[in-house]
This record gives sequence, C-alpha cells and structure tokens, in this order.
Amino acid sequence: MKIKVLKIDGSDSGREIELDDSIFAAEPNNFVMYEDVRSYLANQRKGTASTKGRSQVRGGGRKAYRQKGTGMARRGTIRSPLLKGGGTVFGPKPRDYKVGLTKKMKSLARKSSLIYKARENAIIVVEDFDFEQPKTKSMVEVLRSVQCDDKKVLLLTHGKNDSVYKSGKNIPRIEVLEANKPGTYHILNADVIVLQESAVKQLEDSLKRKSEEAEA
Repeated sequence: MKIKVLKIDGSDSGREIELDDSIFAAEPNNFVMYEDVRSYLANQRKGTASTKGRSQVRGGGRKAYRQKGTGMARRGTIRSPLLKGGGTVFGPKPRDYKVGLTKKMKSLARKSSLIYKARENAIIVVEDFDFEQPKTKSMVEVLRSVQCDDKKVLLLTHGKNDSVYKSGKNIPRIEVLEANKPGTYHILNADVIVLQESAVKQLEDSLKRKSEEAEA
C-alpha cells in the first residue's frame, strides 16, 4: 500500500512511501479491538469511590422513639438506609477495575485499528519537521496546511521530540506520541493519524517486534 508524502506546507513532495501490507492491509479483528479499548478505559479508573454502610454512619446509639403509638414504622435506629443521613445499601467500595489482556490480543488490536484508519484514508504522512522552540501557533499552521485543523489528530513522531510535543500540548484536539507508543484507544479515538515520514518505519518495526514477542 502506497501513500503520498506531503511537505510541511501541505504540498505534494512528489514521493510516496510504501506501507507494510502485513500490517495495513490484513483483515481486522473487531472483537480484540473492543476488548483492548475496554481494558484501557477500565484501567484508567482509580477505583477509590467509597460509601458508608449503616454500621459505619454516625448516630443511632439509642432507640429513636417509642415502639408503639406514633403511627410510624417501628424504627430501631436512625442509621436506616431509608432515612436521610443513614447508611447506603450496596454502595461502591474501593476496588480494582483492572482488565487483563494478552500480548497477542493487544498487538492484533493495534494492527486492526490501523487497518481501519488506512481503509478510511485517515493516515497522512508528512516530511519530518521540528520547531526551534515550542510554539502552539507553529503546530496550528502545520495542521492547517495538511487540512487537519478541525479534526482530532494523533501525531506520531520518530523518537522523543520535546519541541513538537510541547507545541501541541495546549491544543485540545491533538495528541502527540512517539511512533511506538500509541495503543488501540489512541488510534481509534483520532479522526486522522499524522505520521512523520521517519516515524512510519518505527511504527512498523514496533508492531512487528510486539507480534514476535507475543508469538514467543
């Protein structure tokens, strides 16, 4: 699969880059993508929500009122869940929401998400670029040049690039990651993936390496 390489100003560089068909042209697996996204979102939960049961709330040391003659229920304590300030029935307690996934499933899920982006023509390759100093305006100009300024963008760089990362940090609709870092959720959550030219090989090598590790 071939894709055009754009210049930083959005014009055609006249070159094309070959995407690995074993990654971008295979058959996607919807189930593992769902499981990977579910796992990612579940693992973001802190699991610190906590409520008090009737044995933990304050009060209720004595009988609230006499047994008979009040016309009300024979309530023995003000800690009842039916009363304001009473205990909570089956309320949340601190717990671990972690969902595990095998390496093989994670690797397949990442590949599948990239396949869908390739089918939707939602992958853009741009010549490598850098900024002398971090500047949000510079990043906005790049996105506008490649016609992505109104979309949710996942920008993948080759290795760590602080100036590019900081330039996109204050833009809500863009996420900047190293090419070997994005997971299934990051890929699917973006409307378009913008790859620096040298980041393509890094992404492919990362996926192949993870696949080999999963098969081992």
